[in-house]
Amino acid sequence: MAELRDHGDPGDAPTVPPPLTAVTNPQRPSAAEEARTIAASTNAGTLATLTADGDPWASFVTYGLLDGAPVLCVSNMAEHGRNLAGDQRASIAIVAPDVPDDPLASGRVTLAGTVVRPEGDMLEAARQAHLAAVPAARYYIDYSDFALWVLQVQRVRWVGGYGRMDSTSGAEYTAAAADPVSPHAAGAVAHLNADHADALTAMAQKLGGFPDATAATCTAADRYGLDLRVTTPRGVAYTRAGYPQPINSIDELRSAAVELTQRARQG
Repeated sequence: MAELRDHGDPGDAPTVPPPLTAVTNPQRPSAAEEARTIAASTNAGTLATLTADGDPWASFVTYGLLDGAPVLCVSNMAEHGRNLAGDQRASIAIVAPDVPDDPLASGRVTLAGTVVRPEGDMLEAARQAHLAAVPAARYYIDYSDFALWVLQVQRVRWVGGYGRMDSTSGAEYTAAAADPVSPHAAGAVAHLNADHADALTAMAQKLGGFPDATAATCTAADRYGLDLRVTTPRGVAYTRAGYPQPINSIDELRSAAVELTQRARQG
């Protein structure tokens, strides 16, 4: 029988030209950080539960986050509500809201584990977490036929688009923090591409390991650095221009990009 392979195994992604020199600072968010960022970027996902017959059942749901754990407000009359009461195993698939033309190029995450009914102080914290993310829930959250469930995350699968994916544990996911920069970086990325193309190319050449780069565009920014799409005579590649130190807000991105430009031009 053929050996089963993970879809993220090396060799699954299209061949791209490798760096010719060392990337100066390739640090990027971990899979746990990427997952926390996607989970915090929206308030809706697809919940997978198991029916009494053991069949899979997918439902569109809203959620809030309590220390990263999805908080669901579910009707006991809904099929997924009855499923959770009978079998506490569940998972939720969440897609980042900035969906590109190709949906499979979008970031998404699956959080899997078991649900619990919160009690005591946890119940009020869960209620507030759900209401903060889903204000419309105030019209039904206290109805007797609705119940709060908290998904205790045990396994995480993050996909960042083609060729970028990883798994992590529930403990690492819970300990991680959502990125404070990437959800707000679209305007800054557009500005870099429109007005600072030469600087991005210099970053790719001097910091990103592609001295043969003829052009570069920024595809994303996060607290650790910039993602660059690089054009070379050998083909299109992707690399990283990392800040010397992580930044903690979008307000710090401009000065971090200026420092990367200076370092690149100084060689």
